Amino acid sequence: MATTATSETPRAKPPQSDPRHKRLDMAMKRHQYRPDALIEVLHVAQEVFGYLEEEVLTHVAHGLKLPLSKVYGVATFYHLFSLKPSGAHSCVVCMGTACYVKGSGQILDGLRTELGIEAGETTADGQVSLTVARCLGACGIAPAIVLDGAVLGKLEPAAAIAQVQALGHNPGFS
Repeated sequence: MATTATSETPRAKPPQSDPRHKRLDMAMKRHQYRPDALIEVLHVAQEVFGYLEEEVLTHVAHGLKLPLSKVYGVATFYHLFSLKPSGAHSCVVCMGTACYVKGSGQILDGLRTELGIEAGETTADGQVSLTVARCLGACGIAPAIVLDGAVLGKLEPAAAIAQVQALGHNPGFS
């Protein structure tokens, strides 16, 4: 009788030599493996691993004695957590009222077309992650984006695209 793999394969033990796993285990130990420390532990996991991959979520669930569904639910509820790796560069488009009225929707459309991705995704080459924010608090320079942590304002779509191209990401151009 042939066996087939299921989505509930046993969790592989983390490599003991991996300092990232050691740091995550130390965070759980510091919180005495209490289930109510889930958010704090997930913050450490994301800081250490860069994103919350399935193996990390399973490890946290096991360590805190929580169902994986609970851990996954918390990880997907909060916008600060990511289940996918981020790109080498990040681009956040403000969609707050002032920015939207002054054209951030067109900026987002232009960047989506340029990058070939939707908001919340990363380009296939892993270079740029595109996200949106409800408000950056930079209404005076609307429309605004945050590119690798730098706030840029009063942008036209073409200028925003040029800023992303300056990062070295230039898909579809010859």
